[in-house]
Amino acid sequence: MATMKDVAQLAGVSTATVSRALMNPEKVSASTRKRVEDAVLEAGYSPNSLARNLRRNESKTIVTIVPDICDPYFSEIIRGIEEAAKENGYLVLLGNSSQQHQTESSLVNLVFTKQADGMLLLGTDLPFDVSKPEQKNLPPLVMACEYAPELELPTVHIDNLTATFEAVNYLTQMGHQRVAQISGPDTAALCQFRHQGYQQAMRRAGITVNPNYIVNGDFSFEGGAKAITSLMSLAEPPTAVFCHNDIMAIGAMQQAKRLGLRIPQDLSIVGFDDIQFAHYCEPALTTVSQPRYEIGRQAMLMLLELLKGKEVRAGSRLLDAKLMIRDSAAPPRS
Repeated sequence: MATMKDVAQLAGVSTATVSRALMNPEKVSASTRKRVEDAVLEAGYSPNSLARNLRRNESKTIVTIVPDICDPYFSEIIRGIEEAAKENGYLVLLGNSSQQHQTESSLVNLVFTKQADGMLLLGTDLPFDVSKPEQKNLPPLVMACEYAPELELPTVHIDNLTATFEAVNYLTQMGHQRVAQISGPDTAALCQFRHQGYQQAMRRAGITVNPNYIVNGDFSFEGGAKAITSLMSLAEPPTAVFCHNDIMAIGAMQQAKRLGLRIPQDLSIVGFDDIQFAHYCEPALTTVSQPRYEIGRQAMLMLLELLKGKEVRAGSRLLDAKLMIRDSAAPPRS
């Protein structure tokens, strides 16, 4: 196994300089630090950080629980988390819970047994049962993406209600009276907020919501396709559809084309999230853009504040969302 002396010889510096470059890099020049880092890689040297971290009672590892790692919505959030963690000397362990409580429990145990220092949740459900008074005894924990007011936990997210209001208002301002909604699961807090935003925008436009125009999906391509088939089979189908995420919007768009409809001439579709696919589908999808990278980064930085012993106020840290107007929505045909 390579030693610090081996690294010093390769870098052409003293072992003391190697130690400073690794432990206090700000105390050496950039060129010296670069030579030491290159020598560490060449020698395959691994400083005994495990023992040092054990003395400090820390693992330098963060557990991040992702509801569905295959969902492209989470990719930029995870990138923001990992880059902020790396800048601060932490590793991120990703856990794909896929809504399976057994998987979540094994990940949570890493934190309770001190094998990880803290946890980030990208879903809305706590992966363990705990009453509100007991929440103050939880390990360092931050929620990203979804805000659950009853949990009173530090959270980074957007204002889903206002963002949805602006998206649906955009459709009604263009003249759409028959605006449908393909929502996600009723149990998801963000879906409840988005449904409220839809209702408020319709009321603002003086439009009575048709209950037949509200269809539940499951955030999947198939869910969007199935929902649009149901909506377009109505005696008086909608002229515009707001979807709770881009995946369902793209699924709805492709199925609408298969049904012989033109987008947006015959049917306008608006999504939510602004995933990368939204730019490249045909036509490009009008959607609500979430600052997903910044959500991940801010959630990680908030967790680091907790780990440093600083007080982080329970509740939400709101980031701005923006309606991205592209080609999938147009005024209804007269």
